[in-house]
Amino acid sequence: MTMKNTMMKMFAAAAVLGLSLVPAAAQEFRAGNFPMQSGEAIYKGVCQGCHMPDAKGAVGAGRYPALAGDSNLAVAGYPIGIILHGQKAMPWFNEYFSDQQVANVVNYVRTHFGNHYTDKVTAADVKALR
Repeated sequence: MTMKNTMMKMFAAAAVLGLSLVPAAAQEFRAGNFPMQSGEAIYKGVCQGCHMPDAKGAVGAGRYPALAGDSNLAVAGYPIGIILHGQKAMPWFNEYFSDQQVANVVNYVRTHFGNHYTDKVTAADVKALR
């Protein structure tokens, strides 16, 4: 297993547990360095650990809200703000994802899992909310 794969697994585990990463490990994934680029890849590699593969959320050690059929996603700024700044147990990802990566995952979630919000989010939209 490569160092990058090990670091990604550590980051994903920390994100699932809502823990902060040690600065040295976090440095590996500063904005734009995060290896996943497509919205689907980011969702599958980061988001589905809590929100589940079907985006229906979960209850267990915590409550992870469903993204499937979520009317809050109608306003594109809502998921952008949550991803950038976090909310409750959801960690922020503003230091890890580029503007384009945030736009990609927001567009993916807003057009999958029973969501049909087709107004595209751009990197400029994300930058404006940073």
